[in-house]
Amino acid sequence: MNAPIVVHRSAPSGGRAVTINGEIAGLAHDDRDLVEFLRRAGIYDAEHCLDDPHWIEWRGGRAHRYEAA
Repeated sequence: MNAPIVVHRSAPSGGRAVTINGEIAGLAHDDRDLVEFLRRAGIYDAEHCLDDPHWIEWRGGRAHRYEAA
């Protein structure tokens, strides 16, 4: 089973695109942005999901890193 949330590789200008169930949620520049996107999607305990591979897949870079590529 694939994780429903994907944090994609860093953009050249910084930040990482976030998709939830294949839908674009936004461009996160830090974990606070990511948590807000998850909260808006109805995941209210989002802080506890950030390191759970069943919830989030970090692609193209290390988890919690958002600087420019």
